[in-house]
Amino acid sequence: MTDKPTLAKTDRIIEKGYNFAFLDEFTKREIRRKILKAVAIPGYQVPFGSREMPLAKGWGTGGIQITLSIIGDTDILKVIDQGSDDSVNAVNIRNLVVRMTGAQTTEDTTKATIIQTRHRIPEEALRDEQIVVFQVPFPEPLRSIEPSEQVTRRMHARKDYSKMWLHLYEDIVKHGRITIGARYPVMINSRYLMDPSPIPRWDVPRLNQAPVLYLFCAGREKRIYAIAPHTSVEPLEFEDYAFEVEDFSGKICERCGSSDTFLDEMIDEITGSKKYFCSDTSFCDKRKKGGGT
Repeated sequence: MTDKPTLAKTDRIIEKGYNFAFLDEFTKREIRRKILKAVAIPGYQVPFGSREMPLAKGWGTGGIQITLSIIGDTDILKVIDQGSDDSVNAVNIRNLVVRMTGAQTTEDTTKATIIQTRHRIPEEALRDEQIVVFQVPFPEPLRSIEPSEQVTRRMHARKDYSKMWLHLYEDIVKHGRITIGARYPVMINSRYLMDPSPIPRWDVPRLNQAPVLYLFCAGREKRIYAIAPHTSVEPLEFEDYAFEVEDFSGKICERCGSSDTFLDEMIDEITGSKKYFCSDTSFCDKRKKGGGT
């Protein structure tokens, strides 16, 4: 468009001619109402009228709709992609929100009021006044074992998750252990089976009884669901095959020396040797400077 941008009260540029936060007020009200229902029934997938966004599908159109619906003038936004603040996905989403709202942004987890994330939970402890918004590609945890939407809806209504338990059992018989990595199925308040988005198993325990509000949204599938603060979240497991997180024993981050964070494996192009780095770049930077916890 040809109109020049104007300055907000925060001296940040907001695109002139657009509604605050891009979405119209009716759409934002609808999404906020669906969020309230999702919070009231943790783990339940609430359908909503997903809108077209100026982002390619797969770039988090659901998560950005939630972020734009709840963000206000005083909010501080952090956007991460696989733990990184500087990926193409994170940078472009952050730029869109800033241009549409004038909101302040940060890479410091402790300063953010809204954290939009693609497949990671920040390593630093989260507070009860923070909201974490997840980009979700596949909200239905039963999709891998049941292709019919009608059947999966009925299974959730009846709390019939026998097919998922059978799937885990067959995995153990075939491989000797449960091989599911990301998207590990969890039970919410002993009632709804939920897909926690493709977060690694490392992050799953942090969902349980967390003080923070977790919001999940799949734009393409048109589903919103949530984990309210202090909600019971239990990964599916057998008594003799307990849930386990990724094992990084004997491995440390090459930048900050961390041995108690989720590490990304990389191959040195010169030597061919494996090196490990913290997935959470902000936390890694803090610890390298001596300010991490």
